[in-house]
Amino acid sequence: MSMMEEFKTFALKGNVMDLAVGVIIGGAFGKIVDSIVGDLIMPVVGKVFGGLDFSNLFIVLGDNPNKLTTLAELKKAGIATLAYGNFLTVLLNFVILAWIIFLMVKAMNRLKAAEPAPAPPATPEDVLLLREIRDNLKR
Repeated sequence: MSMMEEFKTFALKGNVMDLAVGVIIGGAFGKIVDSIVGDLIMPVVGKVFGGLDFSNLFIVLGDNPNKLTTLAELKKAGIATLAYGNFLTVLLNFVILAWIIFLMVKAMNRLKAAEPAPAPPATPEDVLLLREIRDNLKR
């Protein structure tokens, strides 16, 4: 089998296509969660903490001779900063995604458990005949 034929067989398997669809949907879902966290949750959390903007929480690690005050200005100037506000936002994003995935897996497991077990396969006819002969010989 040539390499192209092997690749075609591999790429057209159902699992590969399912994985591709999952990755695409997961990327889009990640963007939705990013928006929920960045545009809805973090502003509310910032308001609760007195109007705090988490995206602008940082510690300057390098020299700041121009006394720049925003994270974007510091990064543009190439000054080393520890942007822990961004980290907190990404961490919250991860926790929300992990929670949603946990709930989805839990629901899928519940659906799998609700499915009835398949019926055992029928006993082959020759085995039934041998059992009948055995039972007749016991009498």
